[in-house]
Amino acid sequence: MTRSRSTRPLLHLAATAIVAVSVIPLSGCLYAQIPSDGPGAAEPSPTASDAPIDEPTGDLPAELTFEAGQDLPATTYIEWGDGFMTADGWETVTPDDGNGGWTYGTTDGMCTAKFWQGLTPDVPVVPGDDSASSDAILGALLQSTTEEVTALATTGEFSYQVGGSGGVENRQVTGEDGERTWIIAARAFTATGVGLYVIVDCTGGDANGILAEVVERNAVVVTP
Repeated sequence: MTRSRSTRPLLHLAATAIVAVSVIPLSGCLYAQIPSDGPGAAEPSPTASDAPIDEPTGDLPAELTFEAGQDLPATTYIEWGDGFMTADGWETVTPDDGNGGWTYGTTDGMCTAKFWQGLTPDVPVVPGDDSASSDAILGALLQSTTEEVTALATTGEFSYQVGGSGGVENRQVTGEDGERTWIIAARAFTATGVGLYVIVDCTGGDANGILAEVVERNAVVVTP
């Protein structure tokens, strides 16, 4: 059964410095640039996310495609459902840090799944474009530009409301370094100003299989 995280204010995803590179090398070196302690709180700075946007109205959409995300009311609350709390084969590595982040690991020690949810005022999101804005979250984590991430990222899905349902489009990048494979999957919701991501990191394990289990067990819970 998927359970929502405890209700609390969402905090800001502090964008890391953008490093100009001609191509993003999908390797362990790049993974080293991902913040190990999770994003912390930061004061908003003037970015594209501060631009006024129309507030959509109506019921929740049946699926949260990138386009359908624009139909969410601005007051919608979006968070991860915690499907690993009592799951066999998983254990807590880092508990909820109060800044929107926590990490689970497989009991065999081969893989971790690092979750985050929060506000995105310091990420150069594009109001009205959840796909490009999801790439902007990936870019902030990878210290690269949105355009460079867009050229390499693929579109996947998170579960919507209940585990195993699919229905929430996301953007993903994958990297490899020997036996180590990592996958970052992120989704921005520009109508509400929030975002979330998960980082799957495996050494010797099946990262794609673990990401599939993450999606199967941990839904994106949306409350109007």
